Amino acid sequence: MTATSDLGAARPASPDLLRSVFRRHPAGVAVVTARGRSGPVGFTATSLASVSAEPPMLSFGVSTGGSSWPAIAETEHVGVHLLGEHQQALAATFARRGADRFGPGTAWREGPEGVPVLDGVPAWMVCRVTARVPAGDHRIVVAEVLAGDPTGHGRPLVYHQGRFSGLPD
Repeated sequence: MTATSDLGAARPASPDLLRSVFRRHPAGVAVVTARGRSGPVGFTATSLASVSAEPPMLSFGVSTGGSSWPAIAETEHVGVHLLGEHQQALAATFARRGADRFGPGTAWREGPEGVPVLDGVPAWMVCRVTARVPAGDHRIVVAEVLAGDPTGHGRPLVYHQGRFSGLPD
């Protein structure tokens, strides 16, 4: 067996260690939206995962300290949008605290179940929330896919080493 790293460099577990390790893990970029009491809410997520094909289900993580959490905590339905490499600015807007996420720079419409659906994304789904699982300072939201559209254009947007980018050819 061959070791590829120096085990003497191991650091104790910490939030900084977790962030440093996951910066090396490229992840697709999604925006999760919901209808809130005072209007639409949304946030950028890189924790999206397919959970089940039958029934079709997915999961994502959401910070309980984020501005979207109160709406996500109460809503029955969410929108999940897979972003394209041409949507780096949109991803940054939905990731930034205090940003006007549904302002003039964001094209969207009301979709199934009243969920805000973003325009111009490569794919989107509307889902029914089935569970919110406590996980530290986050909740893992599990949701069943009700409808969607995988026919949008664009190559995927990824998050790696602390920045958004496209996939190389």
